[in-house]
Amino acid sequence: MDDQRDVGEVRDDSIRLNSVTLDCPDAGALATFYAEITGGAVVMRHEGWARVDGPGGRIDFQTVPAHTPPTWPTGPVPMQSHLDLLVTDRDAAEVRVLAAGAEKYEFQPNDDHCSVYADPAGHPFCLTTWDGPP
Repeated sequence: MDDQRDVGEVRDDSIRLNSVTLDCPDAGALATFYAEITGGAVVMRHEGWARVDGPGGRIDFQTVPAHTPPTWPTGPVPMQSHLDLLVTDRDAAEVRVLAAGAEKYEFQPNDDHCSVYADPAGHPFCLTTWDGPP
C-alpha cells in the first residue's frame, strides 16, 4: 500500500487516554451514580450510552442488557478492572458513595489506605488516600 501523505506532512503518533467505558445494565443510571459521587456531570445520555465529565477525567457507560457483574474478590466472574478514586477523607467519601447506592465489600485487602465498594451495577471501585507507585 502506497503512503499518500504530502512530503512535508508531520505525523503525530501520540496516544492519550480519552476515557474508560464501563459495561452495565443501564448506562444512564450508572452515569448518574458516578456524576453524583465525583461531583461531575452527565454530559450525554441516550438509550445505550452515557458520559460523565468530572474532576480528573471522563467515564463512559455502555448498556449491555446481559451484563453480569464481577465477583469480588474471587468467583465465577473475575474482576478484570476497577476504578481507583483519590479522596482526602475516606470516611466522608464513604458516607457519600453509600448514600448514592454503592455497597462496601466485606473483604478489604488494603484497609490502611483503601476501601473497596461495588457500584450499583456491581463494578468494584476503590476510595483511596494513596497516590504512590504500585
